[in-house]
Amino acid sequence: MEMESPDSQTQRISDSETLSSGIEELTISSDPLTCKFSSLNNLAHELSSLQDHASRGSWRSITDKVSRARSLSLLQKPHDHLTYLSFNVLALVKLRRFVEALAELDSLEDLDSSQYRYESYPSVYPNRTGSMVPFSLRWLHALLPIKMGERQEGLDRFYELLDFVQSKLEDKETKRLDASVNLWKKREVFVTNCIIGYHLSNKEFSVCLSLIDNLLSRDFSDPALISKLGYIQMHVGDIDGAKRSFNRIEEMVKEGKSSGSLSEVEIKNLVNRNKALVFMVGKDYLSAVREYEECIERDHTDVVAINNKALCLMYLRDLADSIKVLENALERVPTVALNETVIVNLCSMYELAYVNHSDIKRTLNSWIARVAPDDFDSSSTRI
Repeated sequence: MEMESPDSQTQRISDSETLSSGIEELTISSDPLTCKFSSLNNLAHELSSLQDHASRGSWRSITDKVSRARSLSLLQKPHDHLTYLSFNVLALVKLRRFVEALAELDSLEDLDSSQYRYESYPSVYPNRTGSMVPFSLRWLHALLPIKMGERQEGLDRFYELLDFVQSKLEDKETKRLDASVNLWKKREVFVTNCIIGYHLSNKEFSVCLSLIDNLLSRDFSDPALISKLGYIQMHVGDIDGAKRSFNRIEEMVKEGKSSGSLSEVEIKNLVNRNKALVFMVGKDYLSAVREYEECIERDHTDVVAINNKALCLMYLRDLADSIKVLENALERVPTVALNETVIVNLCSMYELAYVNHSDIKRTLNSWIARVAPDDFDSSSTRI
């Protein structure tokens, strides 16, 4: 059975958001030229369609659209090629076609090459300077080696990306470009969380604590970061330290001092999930269920609370209700609840509860085949 950490939902950045962030760096600046950008399609050829496919997990449609645009020579400007390449690499990674994704990336030279700068094409981009490389492409460049089993090379690239982000952030802060500063701060947190995740999977807790402490030393008011610290403290057995971190978030919320990108509902759910985690560690599953129910009542798409509530009910030997919680979530919010962790747990519960679990799992597998995004791992049903 797999439990999801109480802050994992708030730390996720969707693929379409990641690419949007990259597109913003690629084409939008504070100069008057941006006034003509009234839609995504003004930024790059049929960009809104690519974004829509990414948000729905239609990765094969993206590869088809990229192939068609290239074959018909529909990409006219240098940044169009980079934008489509970014979407194509992400789609190939999602489809686990890593060799093809690597070939796409290898078709580029150094991402800091002059050929990827606006000023190299003055007739196409008059009065514009800087890199046209999407941030998402730099992130994919770091991610791909890890997906191909080259963990150390991937980590090295992520640390290089972190240095790149921090240098950009320092430059924006020096120039007092507030909007850009906020964007690069989000990217710093995002990249750091990626690095923390990979170290956490290898139980390299001291490195994780060092990274999170470095972020918190410069931003003491982000509840998601403090929650991440508490979760890591839980991993190293520092329960009292984790409680202090979680209590700190509650105090900040009560005093109205919290900042960051979380909404009021997300912050309140984060507090409840943190309380539930402490209860789960103490094996007080009934209290944990109550905390998760508060989250779900506030936000019925909180899949972390849904998944962990089901686990708590299972630990309370209420398999029927635990199965019902996950099945209801899949029926109500399939686009949110349909992930490998939920399906693995549901299938494990089927195996414990039913003699004919193979037939039930086959029915589930058929339903998944109809509604799941292209990258869903069907092996999670264990048929």
